[in-house]
Amino acid sequence: MPINKAIQKFRENINLFIYPAKNRVLNVLRILRLFVSSFMVGSLVYFYGYPQQEDYITTQIILIRSSFIFYIISFFIRFFYDFEPGKFIRKNWFEGSFLLILFLDLISYFFFNQPLFRLLFEGLATDSALEMFAVFTQICLLLIVLIEFGRASQRLTYLKVNPSLLFIASFLLLILGGTGLLMMPEMTADGMGMNFLDAFFTATSASCVTGLIVVDTATYFSDKGIVLLMILIQLGGLNIISFASFFAAFSKKGVGLRHHTIIKDFMSYDSLSSTHSLLKRVVTLTLLIESLGAILIFLTWDSRTPFESLGQKIFFSIFHSISAFNNAGFSTFTNGLFEPIVRESYFLHVVIMILVFLGGIGIPILNDMFDPKNMRERLRYPWKRLQITSRLSLFTSAILIVLGAIVFYINETINPLQLAEGGLQTQGGLGQIVTSLFQSVITRTAGFNTTDISILSTPVLLFFLLLMFIGASSGGTGGGIKTSTFAVVFLSALATIRGKKLVEVYRHTISSELLYKAFSIFLFSLSVVFTGTFILSITDPQIPLIKLVFEEVSAFATVGLSTGITAELSTGGRIVIIASMFIGRVGVLTLAFALSKKVISTNYKYPNAYVMIG
Repeated sequence: MPINKAIQKFRENINLFIYPAKNRVLNVLRILRLFVSSFMVGSLVYFYGYPQQEDYITTQIILIRSSFIFYIISFFIRFFYDFEPGKFIRKNWFEGSFLLILFLDLISYFFFNQPLFRLLFEGLATDSALEMFAVFTQICLLLIVLIEFGRASQRLTYLKVNPSLLFIASFLLLILGGTGLLMMPEMTADGMGMNFLDAFFTATSASCVTGLIVVDTATYFSDKGIVLLMILIQLGGLNIISFASFFAAFSKKGVGLRHHTIIKDFMSYDSLSSTHSLLKRVVTLTLLIESLGAILIFLTWDSRTPFESLGQKIFFSIFHSISAFNNAGFSTFTNGLFEPIVRESYFLHVVIMILVFLGGIGIPILNDMFDPKNMRERLRYPWKRLQITSRLSLFTSAILIVLGAIVFYINETINPLQLAEGGLQTQGGLGQIVTSLFQSVITRTAGFNTTDISILSTPVLLFFLLLMFIGASSGGTGGGIKTSTFAVVFLSALATIRGKKLVEVYRHTISSELLYKAFSIFLFSLSVVFTGTFILSITDPQIPLIKLVFEEVSAFATVGLSTGITAELSTGGRIVIIASMFIGRVGVLTLAFALSKKVISTNYKYPNAYVMIG
């Protein structure tokens, strides 16, 4: 007992001694961590973005090793200044365990001149041990930096900024960062880099998970450039706010009420108390589905597909899985999935179609459908059903998929242009059914194509305009006005025709607030599409109007389908498409909220007015 009291007294004396300097030291340390993290990110960007001499790999490893020493010292100082060391260790167990492993590697290097991990890689692959060790250390550094930036992202909750503005700024930052990276020499196959406008267009298309391109992705970009596109697609699909917030939660410091509200608003989730766990589920389910999708895609590639190596086959599988689930529509083939041999891989099409559908309906609905707790409750209590949003989105999606497939099949089986090689009429019965379903699913959200979009008949193009405009479900990775918005507008019109005062769905009444929001989205979206098409008709008058309308709706709905005119657009036309993709991704109401001024009071009412309608 005396020993315990002595230890406790000793700790109290230390705490009293260090307390006056605690805040100052930790604040300085926080600034230094942010500076070191930013510097190391810059060094990685330089390393991968510009041609390097062979000896720079060694220099890069030294810089990374030095940063590891700093992070280890930083962790120890934070531990030293914490008044509850046991609680600190429990809260930061992952970071601590990771840094402990790196500490042992550094000890091995300084005392035995042989890093443990490098010895491991030398045993696996002698010829490329240095390169593999460099990549491994860079991955470790990136993980630490993400943890640091995630911890720093909590500071966003203290900013007195409109959540809508914060959301828009996060996407702008992602797009501008992607633009700068795409302009670096090592991102393109010719080593020259992209010009600003093309890089800005491509970064916007990838970050907004659209898929419209002004260059051939397969031949224009280097392997590094394609990896960068994949990262932009992943971040844009996850939603940069939820991505940053996940790491804020990961740091175990908690997420504030204001930050919860931001997530709740943009993730379209009802329960504020569940947003913390939802953030983890978003990332976990996304990675799980994409991993399973990559495996299935790898297994369904046609054996005749001309892959250069097993590594390329694996990479193409991962890329297409991420692109499909995030509804991006980017492909590493020149002609997309219409590439010879690939367009005949119908099982592959089914896998991609499923990934697109799952990404389009969104994690919240998937969680409602497949969460073990929810499934057990529905089995135990048969009267319990899916949430209203889930049922409405799934029902609307199913109707649109079936109608789209029927319209496509009927019109394209009599379209004489489909007699060309790879056309619908050259396929068998199974191929025609899969292709019809595939294009119906894809048109609403993703932008892949297994048929030549430029030869589609006018009725199909017009119906596809409707599918693209409606888009995916709320909380999904697709765009458009969303299936729930369309359903609410349709139900409201139906109620008006039938003379009903209230709009009802599944024995529930839709509130006036939701009706106003749905009609606002519908009206603002039509306005954006009309304005964009009007400007395009001025900047690119040589292109047929139907193709301009199709391009504009595809951009606004972040679909990515094109009749082949994207690369032909003028500078003004490309700027219009960039703006449309951005507005479509962040949402018209989000943009309106960010730019508008909230009224001070609504506690008044003017006399009713009668206005002639119709």
